[in-house]
Amino acid sequence: MNVLPLFPLGSVLLPGSHLPLHIFEPRYRQLVTDLVGEDLPHRRFGVVAIRQGWEVGEDNVDSMYDVGCSALLDQVRQLPGGRYDVSANGERRFRLLQIDRSAAPYLMADIEWLPDTAPENDSPARREHLTTAARAAYQRYHDTGLRGGQREAPAADTDAATLSYLLADDCVLTVEDRQKLLEETDPLERLRSIRRLLLRETEFLRELRAVPAPLTDFAQHTSVN
Repeated sequence: MNVLPLFPLGSVLLPGSHLPLHIFEPRYRQLVTDLVGEDLPHRRFGVVAIRQGWEVGEDNVDSMYDVGCSALLDQVRQLPGGRYDVSANGERRFRLLQIDRSAAPYLMADIEWLPDTAPENDSPARREHLTTAARAAYQRYHDTGLRGGQREAPAADTDAATLSYLLADDCVLTVEDRQKLLEETDPLERLRSIRRLLLRETEFLRELRAVPAPLTDFAQHTSVN
């Protein structure tokens, strides 16, 4: 069984994504201290999204989704007053099994890793078709010009499992959309889903001429209060 300290957020971290955080609450300042001091191994922690409608700061386990993503602490900058600006990188999905509130000032959890499953109806032709279609949808999305101009597409040799996450991370999606992508274990189905979402968001951008970001996207990522 694996154990991770938890960092609940109002957003979903995907594998391969970059996560900047401003840490000011005492228990999460302690988490950073423990990660840097290697009291917690490998500088690794778990990020779980909070369901919309719940206060991020409450330790109610029902407010958290069951599937999260591990994060590897990267850069740490200490600020006055014991605060931190940190960055981390998304790694692997996990499923929550049990949460411990008493082992540390922050939440600790027993988790199991959640690898991808073998795709249904897999074939080289289907992989190529879905990959090409998803990349085309990604290009149409950014051709609207409302996401800050041209973006560099993922490398041509990016595998289907990784590609779906990279495309999703460069698109404005709701927490629910990102969570469904995180929980999908069939990489080809995940790629099909992100193509559908990119086409949907492209139509929103063209019709509204505005980025349909959820209100939570306008808030700075901070530690839980």
